[in-house]
Amino acid sequence: MKAITQQRYGSTEALEFGEVDTPVPGDDEVLIRVHAAAVNALDWHVMRGDPYLARPMMGWRGPRVRIRGRDFAGRVAAVGRNVTGLAVDDEVFGEADGAFAEYLTAAENVVARKPAGSTFEQAAAIPLAGNTALMGLRDLGQLEAGQRVLINGASGGVGTFAVQIAKAFGAEVTGVCSTRNAELVRTVGADHIIDYTIADFTCGTERYDLILDLVGNHSMAGLRQVLAPAGKLVLSGGGVYRGGSIVGPMALMIAGMVCARFVHWVDVLQAEPSQANLTALAELAESGKLTPVIDRTYPLSQVAAAINYLEAEHASAKVVITI
Repeated sequence: MKAITQQRYGSTEALEFGEVDTPVPGDDEVLIRVHAAAVNALDWHVMRGDPYLARPMMGWRGPRVRIRGRDFAGRVAAVGRNVTGLAVDDEVFGEADGAFAEYLTAAENVVARKPAGSTFEQAAAIPLAGNTALMGLRDLGQLEAGQRVLINGASGGVGTFAVQIAKAFGAEVTGVCSTRNAELVRTVGADHIIDYTIADFTCGTERYDLILDLVGNHSMAGLRQVLAPAGKLVLSGGGVYRGGSIVGPMALMIAGMVCARFVHWVDVLQAEPSQANLTALAELAESGKLTPVIDRTYPLSQVAAAINYLEAEHASAKVVITI
């Protein structure tokens, strides 16, 4: 099968497009013929091996997982002997390593049926970003109808899902984005827009019941200042940055983890793939409350160009690979 592989850390020049063996599913796994995949900041970070603090998990000298990509949508091609909830030819989506390939194997518990009415490209855009948004708002943020939520990074992959999920939960949503993305964020449902090129939301007078910070470009003190007295701050990583850092976008998250041991108003999201969450996201999509926003699509052979586009920070919402 054709796949995007990587033997060493580096720029997109470290990525290779070629033939590899088709994987064989284990007893609890399914083999999926991939029709579409999505690019995430995670792919960029693993490609670079950056930040260095994450290398014990990613691999010291090169990535442990040689095939890039995490989000996928496709059809089940084979099932392991212990798999009971999925069958050959089911249209599915999910989150597993090795998505930039014609086939991948994934544990049954991180795969769900594709939302009815969604294309493979739309379904592939959902898993990692949608799960991050859902867990940040619902699980850690415990968002309730009528609450005021601010999403810092509202035009990104996670942010566009977060705006829609927050609205589906009945929240009043403020999205922070650049001038060029204001209309996009408004289109996906934000009630209010703060253009960060004009105003710093941490210097404003509004107070929020929940802040979902997807960027990591403000101090903990600044973020606390615009929380309501009983408000909650949820931190979830940072954006793409140019590498060479020891901690990179993890700096604020590390501070948040330390702070969370002593105060109730901050938490750090560590999202995990979940079939139940995928099913919840599929239901939102089928109801019309969640629509993936796709900036661009690229063929599998042009994954390097897709990652370059993301790395240059030109992408809004999701970049998808067709296979």
